[in-house]
Amino acid sequence: MGLYENIRDIAKSKGYSVNKLELELGFARSSINKFNKNRPSVEKLQQIADLLDVSVDYLMTGKEEPEKNKNPYSNLKGIYLSYAKEAQDSGIDPDDIRLALDTIRRLRGEK
Repeated sequence: MGLYENIRDIAKSKGYSVNKLELELGFARSSINKFNKNRPSVEKLQQIADLLDVSVDYLMTGKEEPEKNKNPYSNLKGIYLSYAKEAQDSGIDPDDIRLALDTIRRLRGEK
């Protein structure tokens, strides 16, 4: 498998399409599709890895990372991470987020 396929598969597992990934990162449309022929810069690979919460090595090889290096939040879907990023970028206080989550749980009858 090539670099593009690795990125596509990892992105999909995190709730992203390649197009959404390009949009979120500000890359030109279809630029990731060309990664098998035109190697991207280390900076671009790092941006992708950061957004997908994986290492650059994992992007390039597709091989599972050792457990000690795994982020405990790496199983979160991309949509949850994008909401967290949106909240942070908007300056929403974490205590307000906790209050909103607690309110939702109470409305649902959860503890």
